[in-house]
Amino acid sequence: MRKVIVTNIVTPDGYFEGPGKDFLAMPEEDAFDEYNAERLRAADTLVLGRLTYEGANAYWPGVADDPTAPAGLREMSRLINAMDKVVVSDSLTPERTAPWHDTRIVGRGAAHEAVAGLRRSPGRDILIFGSHVLWNDLLAHGLVDELHLMIGPKVLGGGTPAFELPAPVSLRLLDARPLPYSQLVLIRYGVASSARPMGAG
Repeated sequence: MRKVIVTNIVTPDGYFEGPGKDFLAMPEEDAFDEYNAERLRAADTLVLGRLTYEGANAYWPGVADDPTAPAGLREMSRLINAMDKVVVSDSLTPERTAPWHDTRIVGRGAAHEAVAGLRRSPGRDILIFGSHVLWNDLLAHGLVDELHLMIGPKVLGGGTPAFELPAPVSLRLLDARPLPYSQLVLIRYGVASSARPMGAG
């Protein structure tokens, strides 16, 4: 079975983004992009919520051919552009996915079934970046296999909590280590079998 992996940066006080949904308030470093590139090399599918998808679609497509962009970001752009993409949205229309015409749009009511189907299908890892509302929902319904959280050295004191779940979910520690040449600490968790299965409750 393929793995659904959520990769995000969070603060020591547990926030996913700053007040007013300001992601730029996060303690991002070059190591954040480097680790995301590593995960992209091991994957072939991105699953995103609409807001994250629209932001990525506005930024990433042209980076690959931008000679002024760092080499690492150009690689990420090439990887993302080549991947299958699934966006969960009730409002996005196909004409708004250009130039990513390989995007599959899934309604929110069909998201659990679609992700479960992806997990059963052959292929490489399935990644979720950003998409806070989406991955919290999938995690609550037993459809996330691993959380890769990069903890950065900045306390925000407010913002969007990383976890907003209706019930506890048990995790098991897979790995914890500082990322090279940075102040980010990577913590990888597997989701324990006690996570609520799809369709329960």
